[in-house]
Amino acid sequence: MAVTIREVRTKAEKKEFIKLQWKFYKNDPNWVPPLMMDREKILDTEKNPFYQHAEIAMLIADKDGVPSGRIAAITNEEHNKVHNDKLGFFGFFECENDQEVANALFAAAEEWLKTKGMTEVRGPLNPSVNDDLGMLLEGYDDPPRILMPYNPPYYHDLCEGYGFAKVKDLYAYKLTPAKVLTDRLNRGQQLVRERYGLTVRTVDFKNLDKEIEILRDLYNRSWEANWGSVAMTDDEFKGLATDMKQVLGSKYRDYAFFVEINGEPVGFALSLPDLNQLFIDNPSGGILKALWLMLTQTKKITWSRIIALGVVPEQRGKGIDTVMYYETLTRCVNRGVIHGEASWVLEDNTMMNRGAELMNGELYKKYRLYQKFL
Repeated sequence: MAVTIREVRTKAEKKEFIKLQWKFYKNDPNWVPPLMMDREKILDTEKNPFYQHAEIAMLIADKDGVPSGRIAAITNEEHNKVHNDKLGFFGFFECENDQEVANALFAAAEEWLKTKGMTEVRGPLNPSVNDDLGMLLEGYDDPPRILMPYNPPYYHDLCEGYGFAKVKDLYAYKLTPAKVLTDRLNRGQQLVRERYGLTVRTVDFKNLDKEIEILRDLYNRSWEANWGSVAMTDDEFKGLATDMKQVLGSKYRDYAFFVEINGEPVGFALSLPDLNQLFIDNPSGGILKALWLMLTQTKKITWSRIIALGVVPEQRGKGIDTVMYYETLTRCVNRGVIHGEASWVLEDNTMMNRGAELMNGELYKKYRLYQKFL
């Protein structure tokens, strides 16, 4: 049976590429359909600022004339400049449980990356380290939190069957405020505030342009030493800030805050309401149903995701992260949250893993990134 690969060229083919994902999750109760508008936006090579320094080839596999899988091959000039390598990426991978189809997709992505001068490939990244990445490895009994990936277990067999090997695992911790917000934690975080004159300030979304400059500086300084990290450009960060403002709406604005010492920002925390608890009931991924759910059903949201919690390097080791965990979970509880997810955390980020464990966090999901030489 013949497998053929075709590259997406037209708007109709891009829509087919996006919608093909639905084919592989028809009977999976834990899959959350993505918003079509969001997928279109992230794959828009003309408007998404990521593609100012990156290229993407979207590929569809047909087996006996039937669409059976998809993959994107990606180059990121900023990554290779920062890390001084020739690493390409794959992402947006979806496939039937068919090694022949998977092999054809991976081979086509590799060939495209070779034409761009790449010598290795890593993935999945959708499409970058600043977006969702990794393959779910453990934790299939629960839907994904907002902006986290989800996939069938057999995807790992397809990757390893082609020759990919693990390069890094990512962790997600389940935090239960009732277990975290103890008297001991309260006393400890209060001591940190008093010792360093630490104050907490909610991001002022009415002056977002001014706040973005502070946010970008803190974000890039706090995460620059992370494995695989790539600083966002000005345009990328502005786009991210605008998206986060829309997700937070007016109800959840206090989920984003700075910590300051003597008026100087030294850390930043961002949590998001788990809109996936609503979007799981939006099977088509349409925007109108999504908006209706966001307007009328937010009381159903009992999870939040701690998406960013960073302290600048020179202020680490002072317990500031304790204040940030306490403040984050207190604000979430005030919105009816009973569980939080801290994700993602690199498996070898000792400080963050230890911090999550000290917060009585439960390591309840793992994700894997793969890599191989071309």
